[in-house]
Amino acid sequence: MFSRIGSTKWFYWSKPKLDYIGPKCQYFYFKETIFITGRGSLLTLGVKVIPIAMLSNSFAHRMAVTSLFPRDRVGMPEPVKIGFLAPLTGPVSSWGLPGLNGCRLWEDWLNNAGGMLIGNRRYPVRIIPYDCGYDPDRAMDGGRYLVQSEKVHFLMMLGGDTFTPLRGFLAENKVLTSTLLPSDLSPDTRYLIAPSEVHPVYNVTGVDWLARNRPALKSVALCSQKDALGLPSIATYRAAFEAARIPVVKDIEYDPEETDVPAIVQPMLDAEPDIVCWCTSYTPLVHAMTEYAYQQGFSGQILSCTLDNYQRLVDRTSVEFMEGTVFQFPDFDDPKLSKKAFFFNRPSTFFNEYNARYPGTWSAVSWEYVSILDIWHAAVERVGSVNSASVLATMKQMGPVTHAFGPARWWGETIFGINNALIGDWPVVTLREGRAKIAEFVSVPAWLDTHQEVLREHMKRVGQLWQQRIESGTARAGLAARVVADPLNPRAETASVPPPDEVS
Repeated sequence: MFSRIGSTKWFYWSKPKLDYIGPKCQYFYFKETIFITGRGSLLTLGVKVIPIAMLSNSFAHRMAVTSLFPRDRVGMPEPVKIGFLAPLTGPVSSWGLPGLNGCRLWEDWLNNAGGMLIGNRRYPVRIIPYDCGYDPDRAMDGGRYLVQSEKVHFLMMLGGDTFTPLRGFLAENKVLTSTLLPSDLSPDTRYLIAPSEVHPVYNVTGVDWLARNRPALKSVALCSQKDALGLPSIATYRAAFEAARIPVVKDIEYDPEETDVPAIVQPMLDAEPDIVCWCTSYTPLVHAMTEYAYQQGFSGQILSCTLDNYQRLVDRTSVEFMEGTVFQFPDFDDPKLSKKAFFFNRPSTFFNEYNARYPGTWSAVSWEYVSILDIWHAAVERVGSVNSASVLATMKQMGPVTHAFGPARWWGETIFGINNALIGDWPVVTLREGRAKIAEFVSVPAWLDTHQEVLREHMKRVGQLWQQRIESGTARAGLAARVVADPLNPRAETASVPPPDEVS
Protein backbone atom coordinates (compact mmCIF):
# COMPACT_ATOMS: atom_id res chain seq x y z
CA MET A 1 0.00 0.00 0.00
CA PHE A 2 2.79 2.42 0.90
CA SER A 3 6.03 2.69 -1.04
CA ARG A 4 8.93 5.00 -1.74
CA ILE A 5 11.99 5.24 -3.99
CA GLY A 6 15.19 6.71 -2.58
CA SER A 7 14.41 9.65 -0.33
CA THR A 8 10.99 10.42 -1.79
CA LYS A 9 7.98 10.74 0.49
CA TRP A 10 5.62 7.91 1.25
CA PHE A 11 2.47 7.73 -0.82
CA TYR A 12 -0.81 5.89 -1.06
CA TRP A 13 -3.23 5.55 -3.94
CA SER A 14 -6.98 5.80 -4.00
CA LYS A 15 -9.70 3.81 -5.77
CA PRO A 16 -7.58 1.30 -7.71
CA LYS A 17 -9.55 -0.42 -10.42
CA LEU A 18 -8.30 -3.96 -10.12
CA ASP A 19 -10.35 -7.12 -9.76
CA TYR A 20 -7.79 -9.14 -7.86
CA ILE A 21 -4.45 -8.61 -6.16
CA GLY A 22 -2.60 -11.74 -5.13
CA PRO A 23 -1.45 -12.24 -1.54
CA LYS A 24 2.24 -12.10 -2.46
CA CYS A 25 2.13 -8.94 -4.56
CA GLN A 26 4.62 -6.14 -4.03
CA TYR A 27 3.95 -2.48 -4.68
CA PHE A 28 6.20 0.35 -5.82
CA TYR A 29 5.78 3.88 -7.08
CA PHE A 30 7.41 5.46 -10.12
CA LYS A 31 6.43 8.67 -11.99
CA GLU A 32 2.95 8.93 -10.48
CA THR A 33 2.18 5.32 -11.39
CA ILE A 34 1.61 2.46 -8.97
CA PHE A 35 3.15 -0.82 -10.10
CA ILE A 36 1.90 -4.06 -8.56
CA THR A 37 4.06 -7.10 -9.12
CA GLY A 38 3.62 -10.70 -8.11
CA ARG A 39 3.89 -14.28 -9.39
CA GLY A 40 5.66 -13.23 -12.54
CA SER A 41 3.08 -10.66 -13.64
CA LEU A 42 3.29 -6.90 -13.80
CA LEU A 43 0.20 -4.75 -13.50
CA THR A 44 0.15 -0.98 -13.87
CA LEU A 45 -2.40 1.37 -12.37
CA GLY A 46 -2.32 4.97 -13.59
CA VAL A 47 -4.01 6.45 -10.58
CA LYS A 48 -3.54 9.63 -8.61
CA VAL A 49 -0.83 9.55 -5.94
CA ILE A 50 -1.43 11.53 -2.73
CA PRO A 51 1.30 12.59 -0.25
CA ILE A 52 0.89 10.88 3.10
CA ALA A 53 1.30 14.25 4.82
CA MET A 54 -2.27 14.94 3.74
CA LEU A 55 -3.57 12.02 5.80
CA SER A 56 -5.15 12.51 9.20
CA ASN A 57 -5.19 10.04 12.08
CA SER A 58 -8.91 9.32 11.68
CA PHE A 59 -10.13 5.78 11.35
CA ALA A 60 -12.04 6.65 8.19
CA HIS A 61 -8.90 7.70 6.37
CA ARG A 62 -6.94 4.66 7.56
CA MET A 63 -9.73 2.32 6.54
CA ALA A 64 -9.84 3.92 3.09
CA VAL A 65 -6.25 2.81 2.67
CA THR A 66 -6.06 -0.46 4.59
CA SER A 67 -9.20 -1.81 2.95
CA LEU A 68 -7.12 -2.18 -0.23
CA PHE A 69 -5.18 -5.05 1.32
CA PRO A 70 -6.19 -8.63 0.58
CA ARG A 71 -8.91 -9.82 2.97
CA ASP A 72 -6.91 -12.94 3.86
CA ARG A 73 -5.29 -10.83 6.57
CA VAL A 74 -8.61 -10.62 8.42
CA GLY A 75 -9.93 -12.94 11.06
CA MET A 76 -7.35 -13.49 13.82
CA PRO A 77 -9.18 -15.30 16.64
CA GLU A 78 -7.62 -13.59 19.67
CA PRO A 79 -9.17 -10.17 20.41
CA VAL A 80 -7.53 -6.93 21.41
CA LYS A 81 -8.94 -6.31 24.89
CA ILE A 82 -9.84 -2.88 26.26
CA GLY A 83 -10.83 -2.50 29.89
CA PHE A 84 -13.59 -0.09 30.91
CA LEU A 85 -13.42 0.62 34.65
CA ALA A 86 -16.08 3.14 35.69
CA PRO A 87 -19.33 3.52 37.63
CA LEU A 88 -22.03 1.76 35.61
CA THR A 89 -24.69 1.62 38.32
CA GLY A 90 -25.51 3.81 41.29
CA PRO A 91 -25.77 7.56 41.83
CA VAL A 92 -22.85 8.54 39.58
CA SER A 93 -23.38 6.04 36.77
CA SER A 94 -23.98 9.03 34.48
CA TRP A 95 -20.17 9.46 34.46
CA GLY A 96 -19.64 5.94 33.12
CA LEU A 97 -22.63 4.21 31.54
CA PRO A 98 -23.18 6.66 28.64
CA GLY A 99 -19.48 6.27 27.85
CA LEU A 100 -19.77 2.48 27.75
CA ASN A 101 -22.78 2.85 25.46
CA GLY A 102 -20.71 4.95 23.08
CA CYS A 103 -17.82 2.49 23.21
CA ARG A 104 -20.18 -0.34 22.26
CA LEU A 105 -21.04 1.54 19.07
CA TRP A 106 -17.34 2.08 18.35
CA GLU A 107 -16.61 -1.61 19.00
CA ASP A 108 -19.38 -2.73 16.65
CA TRP A 109 -18.33 -0.39 13.87
CA LEU A 110 -14.68 -1.38 14.04
CA ASN A 111 -15.38 -5.12 14.15
CA ASN A 112 -17.87 -4.85 11.29
CA ALA A 113 -15.14 -3.13 9.27
CA GLY A 114 -12.79 -6.07 9.80
CA GLY A 115 -11.20 -5.28 13.14
CA MET A 116 -8.00 -3.54 14.19
CA LEU A 117 -5.03 -3.74 11.81
CA ILE A 118 -1.84 -4.58 13.70
CA GLY A 119 1.10 -5.29 11.46
CA ASN A 120 -0.35 -7.26 8.59
CA ARG A 121 -3.25 -8.84 10.43
CA ARG A 122 -6.65 -7.78 11.69
CA TYR A 123 -7.89 -8.52 15.18
CA PRO A 124 -11.37 -8.21 16.67
CA VAL A 125 -11.77 -5.70 19.49
CA ARG A 126 -13.48 -6.52 22.77
CA ILE A 127 -14.56 -3.97 25.38
CA ILE A 128 -14.56 -5.52 28.88
CA PRO A 129 -16.51 -3.43 31.43
CA TYR A 130 -16.17 -3.55 35.20
CA ASP A 131 -18.61 -1.63 37.39
CA CYS A 132 -16.70 -0.01 40.25
CA GLY A 133 -19.64 2.13 41.39
CA TYR A 134 -17.15 4.95 42.11
CA ASP A 135 -15.90 3.00 45.11
CA PRO A 136 -12.08 2.93 45.57
CA ASP A 137 -12.01 -0.63 46.91
CA ARG A 138 -14.14 -1.98 44.06
CA ALA A 139 -11.98 -0.03 41.63
CA MET A 140 -8.88 -1.72 43.02
CA ASP A 141 -10.49 -5.15 42.60
CA GLY A 142 -11.62 -4.25 39.11
CA GLY A 143 -8.25 -2.96 38.04
CA ARG A 144 -6.47 -6.09 39.20
CA TYR A 145 -9.06 -8.30 37.51
CA LEU A 146 -8.86 -6.49 34.17
CA VAL A 147 -5.06 -6.35 34.13
CA GLN A 148 -4.14 -9.72 35.67
CA SER A 149 -7.03 -11.96 34.61
CA GLU A 150 -8.33 -10.39 31.40
CA LYS A 151 -4.89 -9.00 30.44
CA VAL A 152 -6.36 -5.90 28.82
CA HIS A 153 -4.13 -3.98 26.43
CA PHE A 154 -5.57 -0.58 27.35
CA LEU A 155 -7.56 0.60 30.37
CA MET A 156 -10.08 3.43 30.31
CA MET A 157 -11.18 4.98 33.60
CA LEU A 158 -13.26 7.85 34.88
CA GLY A 159 -10.45 8.53 37.34
CA GLY A 160 -10.58 10.59 40.52
CA ASP A 161 -11.14 8.57 43.68
CA THR A 162 -11.20 5.34 41.67
CA PHE A 163 -7.75 5.96 40.20
CA THR A 164 -5.97 6.85 43.46
CA PRO A 165 -5.72 3.29 44.89
CA LEU A 166 -4.59 1.95 41.52
CA ARG A 167 -1.89 4.54 40.90
CA GLY A 168 1.04 2.38 42.05
CA PHE A 169 -0.32 -0.89 40.63
CA LEU A 170 -0.89 0.52 37.14
CA ALA A 171 2.49 2.27 37.09
CA GLU A 172 4.31 -0.87 38.24
CA ASN A 173 2.63 -2.94 35.52
CA LYS A 174 3.08 -0.21 32.88
CA VAL A 175 -0.58 -0.26 31.92
CA LEU A 176 -1.50 2.50 29.48
CA THR A 177 -4.52 4.10 31.14
CA SER A 178 -6.79 7.04 30.32
CA THR A 179 -8.71 9.32 32.67
CA LEU A 180 -11.44 11.90 32.23
CA LEU A 181 -10.05 13.85 35.19
CA PRO A 182 -6.64 15.34 34.33
CA SER A 183 -6.12 16.26 37.99
CA ASP A 184 -5.06 12.59 38.32
CA LEU A 185 -1.90 13.42 36.38
CA SER A 186 1.46 13.91 38.08
CA PRO A 187 5.12 13.26 37.15
CA ASP A 188 4.90 9.70 38.51
CA THR A 189 1.94 8.74 36.27
CA ARG A 190 3.95 8.16 33.10
CA TYR A 191 1.41 5.75 31.62
CA LEU A 192 -1.67 7.83 32.48
CA ILE A 193 -3.08 10.09 29.76
CA ALA A 194 -5.92 12.61 29.56
CA PRO A 195 -6.50 12.80 25.81
CA SER A 196 -10.19 13.66 25.65
CA GLU A 197 -11.60 16.21 28.08
CA VAL A 198 -8.86 18.32 29.69
CA HIS A 199 -11.19 19.82 32.23
CA PRO A 200 -11.35 22.64 33.09
CA VAL A 201 -8.76 24.26 30.81
CA TYR A 202 -11.01 24.31 27.75
CA ASN A 203 -13.46 26.55 29.64
CA VAL A 204 -11.27 29.55 28.80
CA THR A 205 -12.66 29.35 25.26
CA GLY A 206 -16.20 30.28 26.30
CA VAL A 207 -15.01 33.39 28.15
CA ASP A 208 -12.70 34.36 25.31
CA TRP A 209 -15.55 34.05 22.80
CA LEU A 210 -17.90 36.17 24.91
CA ALA A 211 -15.29 38.89 25.32
CA ARG A 212 -14.78 39.11 21.55
CA ASN A 213 -18.38 38.71 20.41
CA ARG A 214 -20.42 40.35 23.18
CA PRO A 215 -18.25 43.26 24.36
CA ALA A 216 -21.18 44.93 26.12
CA LEU A 217 -20.87 42.34 28.90
CA LYS A 218 -18.81 44.09 31.57
CA SER A 219 -19.18 42.07 34.80
CA VAL A 220 -19.66 38.52 36.03
CA ALA A 221 -20.83 36.65 39.12
CA LEU A 222 -19.67 33.06 39.35
CA CYS A 223 -20.00 30.04 41.60
CA SER A 224 -18.82 26.44 41.92
CA GLN A 225 -18.63 23.68 44.49
CA LYS A 226 -15.57 23.23 46.71
CA ASP A 227 -14.32 19.86 45.51
CA ALA A 228 -11.72 18.36 43.18
CA LEU A 229 -13.88 19.20 40.14
CA GLY A 230 -15.21 22.60 41.19
CA LEU A 231 -12.07 24.26 42.58
CA PRO A 232 -9.95 23.96 39.41
CA SER A 233 -13.00 25.03 37.42
CA ILE A 234 -13.61 28.24 39.34
CA ALA A 235 -9.87 29.00 39.23
CA THR A 236 -9.89 28.60 35.44
CA TYR A 237 -12.89 30.88 35.02
CA ARG A 238 -11.27 33.49 37.27
CA ALA A 239 -8.15 33.36 35.12
CA ALA A 240 -10.16 33.58 31.90
CA PHE A 241 -12.19 36.57 33.08
CA GLU A 242 -9.01 38.28 34.29
CA ALA A 243 -7.43 37.75 30.88
CA ALA A 244 -10.60 39.13 29.24
CA ARG A 245 -10.59 42.12 31.64
CA ILE A 246 -14.09 41.38 32.86
CA PRO A 247 -14.31 42.02 36.62
CA VAL A 248 -15.83 39.47 39.00
CA VAL A 249 -18.46 41.20 41.15
CA LYS A 250 -19.48 38.12 43.14
CA ASP A 251 -17.58 34.89 43.71
CA ILE A 252 -19.19 32.01 45.62
CA GLU A 253 -17.68 28.68 46.60
CA TYR A 254 -20.38 26.42 48.02
CA ASP A 255 -20.36 23.05 49.75
CA PRO A 256 -20.79 20.12 47.32
CA GLU A 257 -23.79 18.95 49.36
CA GLU A 258 -25.50 22.35 49.21
CA THR A 259 -29.11 22.25 48.02
CA ASP A 260 -30.25 25.73 49.05
CA VAL A 261 -30.30 27.29 45.58
CA PRO A 262 -31.47 30.78 46.64
CA ALA A 263 -28.56 30.97 49.10
CA ILE A 264 -26.18 30.52 46.17
CA VAL A 265 -27.87 32.42 43.36
CA GLN A 266 -29.58 35.36 45.07
CA PRO A 267 -26.31 37.00 46.23
CA MET A 268 -25.05 36.64 42.68
CA LEU A 269 -28.15 38.36 41.27
CA ASP A 270 -27.98 41.06 43.94
CA ALA A 271 -24.57 42.07 42.55
CA GLU A 272 -26.35 42.91 39.25
CA PRO A 273 -23.86 41.16 36.94
CA ASP A 274 -24.09 41.09 33.17
CA ILE A 275 -23.06 37.41 33.27
CA VAL A 276 -23.89 34.61 35.69
CA CYS A 277 -21.47 31.71 35.42
CA TRP A 278 -22.20 28.32 36.98
CA CYS A 279 -18.64 27.08 36.24
CA THR A 280 -18.65 23.25 36.46
CA SER A 281 -21.52 22.87 38.87
CA TYR A 282 -23.18 19.48 38.65
CA THR A 283 -26.09 19.16 36.25
CA PRO A 284 -28.93 18.97 38.83
CA LEU A 285 -27.75 22.23 40.39
CA VAL A 286 -27.14 23.87 37.01
CA HIS A 287 -30.77 23.22 36.19
CA ALA A 288 -32.02 24.41 39.59
CA MET A 289 -29.93 27.59 39.53
CA THR A 290 -30.95 28.42 35.97
CA GLU A 291 -34.64 27.98 36.82
CA TYR A 292 -34.22 30.18 39.89
CA ALA A 293 -32.57 32.93 37.83
CA TYR A 294 -35.49 32.71 35.40
CA GLN A 295 -38.03 32.98 38.21
CA GLN A 296 -36.24 36.06 39.58
CA GLY A 297 -36.37 37.82 36.23
CA PHE A 298 -32.69 37.67 35.32
CA SER A 299 -32.21 38.83 31.73
CA GLY A 300 -28.45 38.71 31.30
CA GLN A 301 -25.95 36.21 29.92
CA ILE A 302 -25.73 32.64 31.28
CA LEU A 303 -22.43 30.76 31.02
CA SER A 304 -21.83 27.17 32.12
CA CYS A 305 -19.30 24.44 31.44
CA THR A 306 -21.99 21.83 30.77
CA LEU A 307 -25.67 22.04 29.93
CA ASP A 308 -26.66 18.39 29.71
CA ASN A 309 -30.33 17.84 28.87
CA TYR A 310 -30.70 21.48 27.87
CA GLN A 311 -34.03 20.70 26.20
CA ARG A 312 -35.54 20.19 29.65
CA LEU A 313 -34.36 23.63 30.73
CA VAL A 314 -35.80 25.24 27.62
CA ASP A 315 -39.14 23.56 28.34
CA ARG A 316 -39.15 24.64 32.00
CA THR A 317 -38.16 28.25 31.32
CA SER A 318 -38.57 29.61 27.79
CA VAL A 319 -36.81 29.67 24.45
CA GLU A 320 -36.33 33.43 24.85
CA PHE A 321 -34.77 33.17 28.32
CA MET A 322 -32.30 30.48 27.26
CA GLU A 323 -31.40 32.16 23.96
CA GLY A 324 -27.66 32.84 23.74
CA THR A 325 -26.68 30.67 26.73
CA VAL A 326 -23.05 29.62 26.29
CA PHE A 327 -21.58 26.25 27.22
CA GLN A 328 -18.91 23.84 25.95
CA PHE A 329 -20.47 20.59 24.69
CA PRO A 330 -22.19 20.32 21.29
CA ASP A 331 -24.73 17.96 19.88
CA PHE A 332 -22.84 15.72 17.50
CA ASP A 333 -25.22 16.26 14.62
CA ASP A 334 -24.02 19.87 14.43
CA PRO A 335 -23.05 20.70 10.81
CA LYS A 336 -19.78 22.27 11.99
CA LEU A 337 -18.64 18.83 13.16
CA SER A 338 -19.17 17.23 9.76
CA LYS A 339 -15.52 17.52 8.76
CA LYS A 340 -14.07 16.36 12.06
CA ALA A 341 -12.33 12.99 12.34
CA PHE A 342 -14.34 11.74 15.32
CA PHE A 343 -15.93 8.26 15.08
CA PHE A 344 -14.82 7.15 11.66
CA ASN A 345 -15.25 10.67 10.31
CA ARG A 346 -19.01 10.45 10.92
CA PRO A 347 -19.92 12.29 14.14
CA SER A 348 -23.55 12.85 13.13
CA THR A 349 -23.96 9.12 12.44
CA PHE A 350 -22.60 8.38 15.91
CA PHE A 351 -25.03 10.89 17.46
CA ASN A 352 -28.04 9.49 15.62
CA GLU A 353 -27.18 5.83 16.21
CA TYR A 354 -26.44 6.47 19.87
CA ASN A 355 -29.82 8.13 20.42
CA ALA A 356 -31.58 5.37 18.51
CA ARG A 357 -29.95 2.60 20.56
CA TYR A 358 -29.81 4.36 23.94
CA PRO A 359 -32.63 6.95 23.91
CA GLY A 360 -32.63 9.58 26.63
CA THR A 361 -29.06 8.93 27.83
CA TRP A 362 -26.97 11.27 25.64
CA SER A 363 -24.50 13.52 27.47
CA ALA A 364 -20.93 14.70 27.01
CA VAL A 365 -19.79 11.39 28.53
CA SER A 366 -21.37 9.55 25.58
CA TRP A 367 -18.55 10.57 23.24
CA GLU A 368 -15.59 11.31 25.54
CA TYR A 369 -14.42 7.71 25.97
CA VAL A 370 -14.93 7.07 22.25
CA SER A 371 -12.66 9.96 21.35
CA ILE A 372 -9.98 8.35 23.53
CA LEU A 373 -10.40 5.08 21.65
CA ASP A 374 -9.94 6.92 18.34
CA ILE A 375 -6.59 8.34 19.47
CA TRP A 376 -5.34 5.06 20.95
CA HIS A 377 -6.45 3.16 17.85
CA ALA A 378 -4.54 5.52 15.56
CA ALA A 379 -1.33 4.97 17.55
CA VAL A 380 -1.75 1.18 17.69
CA GLU A 381 -2.18 0.88 13.95
CA ARG A 382 0.70 3.24 13.28
CA VAL A 383 3.19 1.41 15.50
CA GLY A 384 1.80 -2.06 14.77
CA SER A 385 1.71 -3.06 18.43
CA VAL A 386 -0.45 -2.87 21.57
CA ASN A 387 2.56 -2.61 23.89
CA SER A 388 1.93 0.28 26.27
CA ALA A 389 5.37 1.86 25.97
CA SER A 390 5.35 1.63 22.17
CA VAL A 391 1.82 3.02 21.83
CA LEU A 392 2.49 5.89 24.25
CA ALA A 393 5.73 6.80 22.47
CA THR A 394 3.89 6.76 19.15
CA MET A 395 1.17 9.02 20.53
CA LYS A 396 3.81 11.50 21.60
CA GLN A 397 5.78 11.32 18.33
CA MET A 398 2.91 11.47 15.85
CA GLY A 399 3.14 15.25 15.64
CA PRO A 400 -0.26 16.91 15.85
CA VAL A 401 -2.62 14.27 17.22
CA THR A 402 -6.20 14.34 15.92
CA HIS A 403 -8.70 14.49 18.75
CA ALA A 404 -12.47 14.92 18.51
CA PHE A 405 -12.30 18.54 17.39
CA GLY A 406 -9.17 18.57 15.24
CA PRO A 407 -5.38 18.75 15.65
CA ALA A 408 -4.08 18.85 19.22
CA ARG A 409 -0.81 18.78 21.14
CA TRP A 410 0.42 17.33 24.42
CA TRP A 411 0.58 19.74 27.34
CA GLY A 412 0.29 19.87 31.11
CA GLU A 413 3.69 20.16 32.81
CA THR A 414 2.87 23.63 34.18
CA ILE A 415 -0.24 22.43 36.03
CA PHE A 416 -0.01 18.63 36.18
CA GLY A 417 3.76 18.10 36.19
CA ILE A 418 3.70 16.03 32.99
CA ASN A 419 2.76 16.65 29.35
CA ASN A 420 0.14 13.90 29.20
CA ALA A 421 -2.92 16.07 28.59
CA LEU A 422 -4.09 16.71 25.04
CA ILE A 423 -5.22 20.22 24.11
CA GLY A 424 -6.44 21.70 20.84
CA ASP A 425 -9.45 23.59 19.53
CA TRP A 426 -12.60 23.36 21.62
CA PRO A 427 -16.16 24.29 20.62
CA VAL A 428 -18.05 27.21 22.07
CA VAL A 429 -21.74 26.31 21.96
CA THR A 430 -24.74 28.63 22.14
CA LEU A 431 -28.46 28.01 22.30
CA ARG A 432 -30.30 29.34 19.28
CA GLU A 433 -34.05 28.97 19.14
CA GLY A 434 -33.85 26.16 21.68
CA ARG A 435 -31.12 24.16 19.93
CA ALA A 436 -27.40 23.83 20.65
CA LYS A 437 -25.27 25.28 17.86
CA ILE A 438 -21.48 25.54 17.65
CA ALA A 439 -20.57 29.22 17.43
CA GLU A 440 -16.83 28.77 16.94
CA PHE A 441 -13.90 26.45 17.56
CA VAL A 442 -11.46 28.37 19.77
CA SER A 443 -7.82 27.38 20.28
CA VAL A 444 -6.91 26.39 23.83
CA PRO A 445 -3.15 26.31 23.01
CA ALA A 446 -3.31 29.87 21.62
CA TRP A 447 -4.93 31.11 24.83
CA LEU A 448 -2.34 29.31 26.95
CA ASP A 449 0.54 30.73 24.91
CA THR A 450 -0.50 34.16 26.18
CA HIS A 451 -2.13 33.53 29.56
CA GLN A 452 -0.67 30.30 30.98
CA GLU A 453 0.96 32.02 33.95
CA VAL A 454 -2.34 33.68 34.87
CA LEU A 455 -3.97 30.26 34.94
CA ARG A 456 -1.14 28.79 36.97
CA GLU A 457 -1.42 31.53 39.59
CA HIS A 458 -5.16 31.02 40.02
CA MET A 459 -4.71 27.25 40.26
CA LYS A 460 -2.07 27.82 42.92
CA ARG A 461 -4.44 29.97 44.98
CA VAL A 462 -6.91 27.08 45.32
CA GLY A 463 -4.23 24.42 45.88
CA GLN A 464 -4.66 22.67 42.52
CA LEU A 465 -1.08 22.47 41.24
CA TRP A 466 0.19 18.91 41.22
CA GLN A 467 2.73 19.58 43.98
CA GLN A 468 0.02 21.03 46.22
CA ARG A 469 -2.36 18.14 45.66
CA ILE A 470 0.31 15.60 46.59
CA GLU A 471 1.51 17.53 49.66
CA SER A 472 -2.01 18.06 51.00
CA GLY A 473 -3.38 14.63 50.06
CA THR A 474 -6.14 16.16 47.96
CA ALA A 475 -9.66 15.49 49.18
CA ARG A 476 -11.86 12.96 47.43
CA ALA A 477 -13.36 14.12 44.15
CA GLY A 478 -16.80 13.15 45.44
CA LEU A 479 -18.48 13.32 42.04
CA ALA A 480 -22.22 13.80 41.77
CA ALA A 481 -24.66 12.81 39.04
CA ARG A 482 -24.57 14.47 35.63
CA VAL A 483 -28.29 13.92 35.09
CA VAL A 484 -31.45 15.50 36.47
CA ALA A 485 -33.97 13.09 37.97
CA ASP A 486 -37.22 12.90 36.04
CA PRO A 487 -40.10 12.70 38.54
CA LEU A 488 -42.11 10.72 35.97
CA ASN A 489 -39.26 8.28 35.42
CA PRO A 490 -36.98 8.22 38.46
CA ARG A 491 -35.01 5.26 37.11
CA ALA A 492 -34.19 6.98 33.84
CA GLU A 493 -30.51 7.25 34.72
CA THR A 494 -30.06 3.49 34.95
CA ALA A 495 -32.63 2.46 32.37
CA SER A 496 -29.99 1.20 29.95
CA VAL A 497 -27.79 -0.70 32.41
CA PRO A 498 -26.28 -3.72 30.63
CA PRO A 499 -27.27 -7.20 31.80
CA PRO A 500 -25.28 -8.62 34.74
CA ASP A 501 -23.17 -10.84 32.50
CA GLU A 502 -21.92 -7.75 30.66
CA VAL A 503 -21.07 -5.72 33.75
CA SER A 504 -18.58 -7.50 35.94
